[in-house]
Amino acid sequence: MPIYEYRCEPCDHTFETLIRSTGDVARCPKCGNIDVAKEFSVPAAAQVGRGGSALPVCAPSGPAAGCGRPECGSGSCAFG
Repeated sequence: MPIYEYRCEPCDHTFETLIRSTGDVARCPKCGNIDVAKEFSVPAAAQVGRGGSALPVCAPSGPAAGCGRPECGSGSCAFG
C-alpha cells in the first residue's frame, strides 16, 4: 500500500495519503476537496548497520562522480 504525495489545486496544500486500492480517492485534509494532483516525490533511503547507507550519495571518483559538489570529486562525500 503506497503513500503518495498530492497537491490540492483549490487551496494549494501539499499532503501525503495512503492509497489502499484503485478505488480510493485522495482528499485534501485541509479543505476536503478531491481536485488534487499527484506530486513527484523522492523515496527515502534506509540506513544499513551503524552509520552506513543503502544508497550512497557520492560515487568514489571519475567525471560523473557524486552529487556535483566540489567535495565529491575527491571521493569524500559533501553530505557525510
